[in-house]
Amino acid sequence: MQKISILIPAYNEEASLQFLFERLVNLMDANNKFAWEVLLVNDGSTDNTLMLLSQIHEKDNRFNYLDLSRNYGKEVAMLAGFDYVTGDCMVIMDADLQHPPELIPEMAQYWQEGYDDVYARRRAREGESFFRKKVSRLFYSFLQKITSVEIQQDTGDFRLLDKTCIDALRSMRETQRYTKGMYSWIGFNKKEILFDQQARIAGSSKWNYFKLSELAIEGITSFTISPLRISAFIGILVSLGAFIYMVYVFIDALIFGDPARGYPTMMVVILFLGGFQLLSLGIIGEYLGRIFLETKNRPPYFARLFNGKKIVKINTEDLMPKINQSDLRGVNNAK
Repeated sequence: MQKISILIPAYNEEASLQFLFERLVNLMDANNKFAWEVLLVNDGSTDNTLMLLSQIHEKDNRFNYLDLSRNYGKEVAMLAGFDYVTGDCMVIMDADLQHPPELIPEMAQYWQEGYDDVYARRRAREGESFFRKKVSRLFYSFLQKITSVEIQQDTGDFRLLDKTCIDALRSMRETQRYTKGMYSWIGFNKKEILFDQQARIAGSSKWNYFKLSELAIEGITSFTISPLRISAFIGILVSLGAFIYMVYVFIDALIFGDPARGYPTMMVVILFLGGFQLLSLGIIGEYLGRIFLETKNRPPYFARLFNGKKIVKINTEDLMPKINQSDLRGVNNAK
């Protein structure tokens, strides 16, 4: 029997969990041709989410929960889920039921037909403001233009992934993650289905505009260096313009003299160049900061509990640099 895992990151979702539990139980009981596993990743919640996850696990052992040591963010919480799911495929969805679980059987049908990545594209986005929907579309349109990877528009994390895709995503251990781009980057055979995103069943969204802007910057810096190239291109144009203007000023001074004039022009040019230089330094700083964080080679997360049992062993072997065997032979010979 094929096994389907459902991965659900949860951060302060105590108001939604009972509704989520009931909907998923109905789904799994009605589709008993599959074996089911639900993994809820508690991403450092500060409410009663962890206690409720423990109670849900006691009611139905198909529900597992992983408790992270602190709040790492949704992207890292999903990576933790990739590490712990055991199914032949995995469905990622939100705990607030904006992603209808009833769509999962249709996803599973396409998966059985041979598709590796069945992603759900939003046909409607209930509960979101017009401004937020417009900004989102503009961002993904812009991102698509500056990157060579096709990023699906109006598509989030609600999707079914074959075990092959899970293994591929699990192998990508960077801490600065933009998983929506990774889905496209790994490739594989994809299938789109449409759905109407519902309003949250309870609670409020954890994604304010500041966090969304951080995610947008993450998406741009993770999958393209176009901002650096644009900055360099504008720098060339500004330098060329400055050279032409310098020649003009020199000729004007030789022929017509050099009266005291041009103070407003000079101030405008200085302020423009200074502003552009600071912008360029900021772009370089974003990329440099991400290089700095990645070169630390820290584990993306630490987990505290799995189904209530303390995780006491941290495997550090994969974190150690690989030693070249020829180097070892050289050390032994020296001895």
